[in-house]
Amino acid sequence: MKAILMTAIGDSDVLNEQEIAEPTLTKATEIKVRLHAAGVNPVDTKIRKGGLLYPNAQLPAVLGCDGAGEVVEIGESVTNFKIGDKVWFCNGGLGREQGNYAEFTVIEQRWASVMPQSISFENAAAAPLVLITAWGALFERGLLQAGQTVLIHAGAGGVGHVAIQLAKIAGSRVIATVSSNEKADFVKSLGADDIIFYNQTNVAQKINDLTNNRGADLVLDTVGIDVFKASIPCTAHFGQLVTLLDASNLDLNEARMRNLSIGFELMLTPMLRDLDSERTKHVSLLKKCAEYIDAGKLKIHVSHVFRLSESKAAHDLIELGHTMGKIVLSI
Repeated sequence: MKAILMTAIGDSDVLNEQEIAEPTLTKATEIKVRLHAAGVNPVDTKIRKGGLLYPNAQLPAVLGCDGAGEVVEIGESVTNFKIGDKVWFCNGGLGREQGNYAEFTVIEQRWASVMPQSISFENAAAAPLVLITAWGALFERGLLQAGQTVLIHAGAGGVGHVAIQLAKIAGSRVIATVSSNEKADFVKSLGADDIIFYNQTNVAQKINDLTNNRGADLVLDTVGIDVFKASIPCTAHFGQLVTLLDASNLDLNEARMRNLSIGFELMLTPMLRDLDSERTKHVSLLKKCAEYIDAGKLKIHVSHVFRLSESKAAHDLIELGHTMGKIVLSI
């Protein structure tokens, strides 16, 4: 089968299309999936540039955590799926199990879910990692409640655009930061109540203007350390500040004065640490989100679709930043 192999640590040139053996079932509870699409996430580029996340992982490796496709073979003990089922999942791509930049994959049935009926394989493959990340950040780390205000940085991005929608479904007020009128229109269409152009205004001052000097109950940083630092004065006293990135070696005196609860969201932890009970929660969440999608309450925006052979271009584009929604490989 065709697959994209990461052959070394480096820039996108280390991604090469090659023919490798198709994976085969090795356990009675596994399913074989013909992949139709794979999501491209920032973590893929970080693994490519900085090494694989699993200890003792060996190169070459197939990247790609997100996948969607059709079940073509099942083990004798599989009860959740039948041949022909359309499935989506976040599995592999971290240097141990094969990732999804390939034509086929084999996955334990527990980690797959039937994909929404109303969307394409490309949209389905774009969704699992960002849905699980946004949900964990908002509701498990951020404890977001109906009626509360959440500030979502980079609201037009992969995580941001689904976080806006999940927060609105929960009955929260959403303030989103963006950099352009196009992105402002996009996040408004998703339900954002207020927009802040972070490149044109003092975000903390604007937040306090919008909240009667109270600040946001929850701030979600999807960008990095500078935004995390700038988010502290945006957060209400006794509020929640959640980041997806490394926020070590920071001066947290003001955060302490505000009695902030600071949370970290890395949705890959259950895969990296083999925390099966947490992975089971992720699959349950995908089932819930599939219902939201099929009911028209949640949309996954795919801005660019590349062929599998164009994985280098996909990585180059996502590393530029500023992409609206998600980037996908069509297989």
